[in-house]
Amino acid sequence: MAKLKLGDPAPEFALPGTGDRTYALSDYRGRKLIIAFYPGDFTAVCTKQFCSYRDQGERLDALGAAVLGISPQSVDSHERFTEEKRLNVPLLADEDKSVARAYGVLAGPLVRRATFIVDEEGLVRHRNVTLAGLSYDSVGDLERALAAVA
Repeated sequence: MAKLKLGDPAPEFALPGTGDRTYALSDYRGRKLIIAFYPGDFTAVCTKQFCSYRDQGERLDALGAAVLGISPQSVDSHERFTEEKRLNVPLLADEDKSVARAYGVLAGPLVRRATFIVDEEGLVRHRNVTLAGLSYDSVGDLERALAAVA
């Protein structure tokens, strides 16, 4: 598993996601991007994480960065999760886990909870990979991380 370091180019990806579209890293060139890898739709911590992003949507919007969630579930699962929980972050389907592998967040068969901030030039400026996946970057954590890379 490759470990991305701060300053490394973020691995390119193009994945299907919610809203019946494909999302690519290159779509966000010129803008900061927060990528939140998570283990699974409808799991306790993932639900808490993305519902907190929903509930603090105004603060999240004020960050001036796009936010994407990536996990190995299907787009259908993501659509159900988004609809049931009224989520506001696009969720992308990395079903073969190739993007998780490229970002170094695959632990055996499982995707680790991780957050990356990619700058306007496509370089990794923040990396937080949890070992057990029981915690996540809150909106406050994201605010502090973005302020540090500004």
